[in-house]
Amino acid sequence: MFIAMNRFQVKIGSEKAFETIWATRESYLGSMAGFVEFHLLKGPVADDHTLYSTHTTWIDKAAFEAWTRSDEFRRAHARADNKTGESVYLGHPKFEGFEVIQSERKSSAAA
Repeated sequence: MFIAMNRFQVKIGSEKAFETIWATRESYLGSMAGFVEFHLLKGPVADDHTLYSTHTTWIDKAAFEAWTRSDEFRRAHARADNKTGESVYLGHPKFEGFEVIQSERKSSAAA
């Protein structure tokens, strides 16, 4: 299992625009071999930004890497911009990739 995360520092006041970008995007993830799930996470608020993270789970690192080389990846990211012209970000997103070493799940966990 492989987890790919991007961390975004979104300017204060731009949270709604950022969330709309993600809510209205065409992701193509569901058509990719090895894709398991996606989450958009909202984190703590600082003086100048709100922290967000995207979190995708893949069956393995090779499946994730295939996604990053795919036409679907290029199409999804070509439309990932903010239509207002002004950046909603402080700096660039920070990518972090993790190979899962151990997992634990409650058998009756609620979603």
